[in-house]
Amino acid sequence: MTFITGHRGARNLWPENSLTGFREAIKLGCDAIEFDVHLTDAGELVVIHDPTLERTTQAAGTVAALSPSERAATRLTDSLDTLPTLDEVLDVLVPAGVNLHVELKVDSTGQPYPNLDRRVAERLRAHGATQRAHLTSFDLSILKSCLAHNPDIPRLVSTDSRWVEKYGGLEAFFAEVRNLVDIVALRHDYFATVFDQVTQMWPKDRLCAWTVNEPEALRGWLGRGIGHLTTDRPDLALALRRTCVGAMAPSSL
Repeated sequence: MTFITGHRGARNLWPENSLTGFREAIKLGCDAIEFDVHLTDAGELVVIHDPTLERTTQAAGTVAALSPSERAATRLTDSLDTLPTLDEVLDVLVPAGVNLHVELKVDSTGQPYPNLDRRVAERLRAHGATQRAHLTSFDLSILKSCLAHNPDIPRLVSTDSRWVEKYGGLEAFFAEVRNLVDIVALRHDYFATVFDQVTQMWPKDRLCAWTVNEPEALRGWLGRGIGHLTTDRPDLALALRRTCVGAMAPSSL
């Protein structure tokens, strides 16, 4: 059974990383919701993908520079939603029982935020969500910090050809993550080219393809027997899983 993860909620249907998008993705029946966390200089944990505001909000500048009042007044593009905090997002997602893929982002200079992993883990723990969450990153140094400071929260690494080559190729990459993460998520077009090699090195049920959006591609990945699929169109993925797989949605990761 392939678990369906809504990417930034369901970013091709509603504004990405919005409370509206998260609520609607829950209604669709997603097994997990993926979202991104940055840290402001004022100490707020803010859910947004980019380290800057221009692409997804009606404001400009860096996320880190936002004061709490500025953040609360910052509207998302083409939306009445404002930029949410991690606590606001967890207030929506945790009671729904959905699984969480929490990506720990880097700042506008490409550097990890100080203690972001510990701050996020603290809020997950406060909401009783640690057993339904994965901390995720492309950066293995961030995931190593997660393991060191909060080993009880599972980890997921996202990767593509560039990151794999950075670590010396597939075999070296998988050797590096073997005792570090539970799930390996690969960009779907790259994953397709190395599928046989990857599935010889890692269990299928702990592999994820991201971000798969077109019906033909969704159908193909659902037929490959991998454990997870991340998509901007969870409505399509869930409908295809029902018709192609003919099975009920799973209840937990």
